[in-house]
Amino acid sequence: MAGPAARYGMPLALEAHMNTKAEQPKGTNAGDIGKLILAGLVLAAGIFAYSWFGRDGTISSSTRLLGVVAALVIAVAIAAFTALGRRVRNFLAESQFEMRKVVWPTRDETIKTTGIILLVVLILSLLLGLIDLILKSVILDWLLKLGG
Repeated sequence: MAGPAARYGMPLALEAHMNTKAEQPKGTNAGDIGKLILAGLVLAAGIFAYSWFGRDGTISSSTRLLGVVAALVIAVAIAAFTALGRRVRNFLAESQFEMRKVVWPTRDETIKTTGIILLVVLILSLLLGLIDLILKSVILDWLLKLGG
């Protein structure tokens, strides 16, 4: 018997994809929490080592920076294997897929649009300057002289 997606003409792979999205658990288990804590500790250890060895002049700052980058990569790798990491990877993959659908303007369209925007900004700034000049002359020259 065909599933609901087949009834509406959707391919079976899409139905399976829809079902896996609907059945994903929302909670975080203890293993994931432990992995996230371990990732945080690795990153904190890298930052601590950077400052600790900074007091000692024997290790160059580029070597210490490389250690922090290595700690960051290890922490991200550990966090990637949690439910949160899988959701982030899924989000990034879907975002990349959506970016392929974007129709980017041509160079000519971009230049023309930029020119129009600059022209509108120039006109509006001149209008606002004119309004400011009129209000200044009305308030300072006309209203204040009436009271005096």
